[in-house]
Amino acid sequence: MLTVLDHALIKHKLTIMRQADTSTYIFKQNLDEIAKLMAYEVTRNIPLKEIPIRTPICDTTGYELDQKIVLVPILRAGIGLVDGFRDIIPTAKIGHIGIFRDEKTLEPHEYFAKFPKDMDKSIVIVTDPMLATGGSASAAITNIKKRGAQKILLVCLVGVPEGVARIEQDHPDVDITLAALDEKLNEVGYIVPGLGDAGDRLFGTI
Repeated sequence: MLTVLDHALIKHKLTIMRQADTSTYIFKQNLDEIAKLMAYEVTRNIPLKEIPIRTPICDTTGYELDQKIVLVPILRAGIGLVDGFRDIIPTAKIGHIGIFRDEKTLEPHEYFAKFPKDMDKSIVIVTDPMLATGGSASAAITNIKKRGAQKILLVCLVGVPEGVARIEQDHPDVDITLAALDEKLNEVGYIVPGLGDAGDRLFGTI
């Protein structure tokens, strides 16, 4: 299922990030803030379990998360969403996965992976600012599933129909959440209107 968040603050902050003259510092600041807003929305329906608690007034029933949460950024740009999510979910564990595309075969290959235990018992939130062709995200999700993950959510800032279609085809069991669904990919694979190379803008490597 695809969800495109319709939130005034997200639209405002994403507009700042899209602008070519936005500094690395402001870009990162707004990315953190959007990530917090997205974390709030993405976790809205996470399963809870009842627990007995005592308030200063009486005994009552409270709620806590019924599953562990694991954040898995796709290196390198996906790291940019982690801080905002972890501010909202401080108990979340962090995995990492690196995917590169072979320039000759165009096939994606995993070059790094490190995950917490109990992936099969956790809700895994995969983060990447851009969902362009969807190839890297699809490969990352495939490899995460091989580690036992069963409940996976994909969270991206900006996506295009081509990337969404690729994930829906390869992984129909994965929910996708975007801050914005943009128009298309251009002839060199950049999202239009997009925000440029998110990794370069985030880390100042333009």
